[in-house]
Amino acid sequence: MQKFKNNLITIITVVKNAEQTIERSIQSVLNQNYDYIEYIIIDGGSTDKTIEILKKYEKKIDKIIIEQDNGIWDAMNKGIKKAKGEIVGFLNADDFYNPDAVKIVNNYFNNHKIDFLFGTVMKYKLMHGFNPWKIKLSFGFYTSHSVGFFIKLKKHMEVGLYNPKYLSADLDFFYKMIVNFNLKGISTKKNEVLGTFSKGGYSSKINYIDHLKDLNSIRIDNNQNKILVKLLYFIKIIKKPIKFLKAKTNKSTKI
Repeated sequence: MQKFKNNLITIITVVKNAEQTIERSIQSVLNQNYDYIEYIIIDGGSTDKTIEILKKYEKKIDKIIIEQDNGIWDAMNKGIKKAKGEIVGFLNADDFYNPDAVKIVNNYFNNHKIDFLFGTVMKYKLMHGFNPWKIKLSFGFYTSHSVGFFIKLKKHMEVGLYNPKYLSADLDFFYKMIVNFNLKGISTKKNEVLGTFSKGGYSSKINYIDHLKDLNSIRIDNNQNKILVKLLYFIKIIKKPIKFLKAKTNKSTKI
């Protein structure tokens, strides 16, 4: 039997200088076919027209915080600390939800004994499924953090906030969430697409070598076997040697 509890769901958007895309993101939240939404936007001190756009919608957004921060993960942590919903999700300023996204999320939390959910997301292709058994070998086990990930706020706080020492602090969080805290989650059905993750976001700006080193640190800091971590590092290089050499060349040029 289906439950029909209307959970309050907090959506957090972190933004800085996204005048071309932020309005689309905002509208995708405001146009949801679900009324029990708390919307929080954290702006890191935009200097383009982003703040002007935020003010246009300020009566429809629950909280807007405009102040300097120490990067995307610090800003997300600010949003989590302000959240009041039973469930929290994240929507980057370049991304957007489909109209039924939050309604689908609410139904899953009502009808399954889960702590978190990974929804199907359109990225460069359709990203679907959740394979936790892969996490000790690959971080390609989930769909997306922005757009696709929702978690009970209480459980998020049990695991902790995002650690800003990592470039990919979401992956560190996911590792802790699954391996260290043994939280339970599932994915939506393949045809239940929550929204679109756009190209050119934060992760696309990270140097490939820095990204690999960051993954190493996450695994080692979470007590994974160091020999296995080094093996995974070399496998990544072998699989994408051109990308590795290009990243190394670009890094040398900047020095």
